Amino acid sequence: MKTSSTRRAFMTQVGKAGTVLAAAGALTGHADNPKTEVKQTMTENKKIIVAADPFAVPLKDQIVAFLKERGYEVTDYSKTQGQDRPYFDSAVAVCEAMQAGAAPRALLFCGTGMGMSIVANRFRGVTAAVVESVFAAKMCRAINNANVLCLGQMIWGTEMAKAAVEAFLNTKFTEGLEGLSGFLHDTCKKVEAIRP
Repeated sequence: MKTSSTRRAFMTQVGKAGTVLAAAGALTGHADNPKTEVKQTMTENKKIIVAADPFAVPLKDQIVAFLKERGYEVTDYSKTQGQDRPYFDSAVAVCEAMQAGAAPRALLFCGTGMGMSIVANRFRGVTAAVVESVFAAKMCRAINNANVLCLGQMIWGTEMAKAAVEAFLNTKFTEGLEGLSGFLHDTCKKVEAIRP
């Protein structure tokens, strides 16, 4: 019974957070006009790791330029010895670098984002989310404390991808869901402990 009431409270608060986020999107212009200049208030830590398989290099390059304009130090693992890397190699390199402390967040790009996400989630301490909306990019941070965002070249236009990256980098874990902070922290610990 307690679980049902916790889930109801969670869904109610997520719904409220979604309403607030939609209103914020309207104010910043992202709801109706994704080409509006994005805020420059992204995460304090300015190191980020990226990689793309050959299919998704155009989207990755546009996002890298976007990040560099905002002062990010970007390390790109898309190539090795001058050769393009397939997603199953570049995602491994990124996740190993994250585990070594090279950066707290990463962005991975492939056709749909799915392949990158599948590989990344095999690594302890990595929580990768493949998303198809700006809202999901924000909520994967607020709810799941994701530290890797996976985007698909076949799904995202450049301007909306920039908005998704901005939402991902600007959102803190439990943001907008502070009343459920204990529940969300406990849930993430339990999920990380699942190692069949």
